[in-house]
Amino acid sequence: MRNRLHRYSVVLLLGILAVACSKVPDGLLSEKKMQAVQVDMQLAEAMINLNSKEFPDNAHKEALFQSIFRKHGITQAEYDSSLVWYGRNLDIYMKVYDRVLNELNSRQKALGDVQASAAPVSKQDSVDIWPRRTSLRLEPDALFNGVTFDVKPETNYSSGSSFVLGMNVWGLNKDMAYKPEVRISADQGDTIVTVNDKILRDGYHETILKTVPTKRIKRVYGYIFMNNADSSYYKVYLDSLNLMKYNYGRLTDMPKDSVAVQDSIPK
Repeated sequence: MRNRLHRYSVVLLLGILAVACSKVPDGLLSEKKMQAVQVDMQLAEAMINLNSKEFPDNAHKEALFQSIFRKHGITQAEYDSSLVWYGRNLDIYMKVYDRVLNELNSRQKALGDVQASAAPVSKQDSVDIWPRRTSLRLEPDALFNGVTFDVKPETNYSSGSSFVLGMNVWGLNKDMAYKPEVRISADQGDTIVTVNDKILRDGYHETILKTVPTKRIKRVYGYIFMNNADSSYYKVYLDSLNLMKYNYGRLTDMPKDSVAVQDSIPK
């Protein structure tokens, strides 16, 4: 009898601990569920980026996302509400996101080890160093309406390297009070070089940062951000995000329609 009571007590205690450790409120996607959904969302975005002809407009893209919700037995509203909660609990979300990346990496390795480059990235020309997801959705109810990035190479990038942040944009309109803002900075030891830019129209957009020719680059960082105090828009989509690094001398002119302002600030 004593052993049986002890066994029941252990089971009850484990149940209480499980409830206590469940940090996600009822009605929202659990960490495990969110991980599974995010893996499929990442794969869907990759499909869209690789097959633009099969997803020519918002309706086709939205249909793909809705198929993911049906697969996991959730609604758009449940997913959006869960994103808001995870956005306010970034420590939990980052753990989930790390597991998503690990699962995607495992799937890639199962297909064979794919090496993007044979030489160290710091010595290469024309290489994409974008570290985050290749798509982004900007919307009024987002906790942080944008994305930050911070690239720290194992070996400093070559002196005078240029960086081009490119993306496709749709969803902008002339009545918006705010437009997406872009900032790219490069740490060159005793100098920080920064470019500030705004995305004014739909279509392909590039922001270019040229660095000081005599100094190597320790770090490249910045953000894409849109003030979400304005509720006159629904959603703005960015996809095919990439941050290309070019060696010194490869870029000669800024795009004619660029509104970027570049500054070089001593530390």
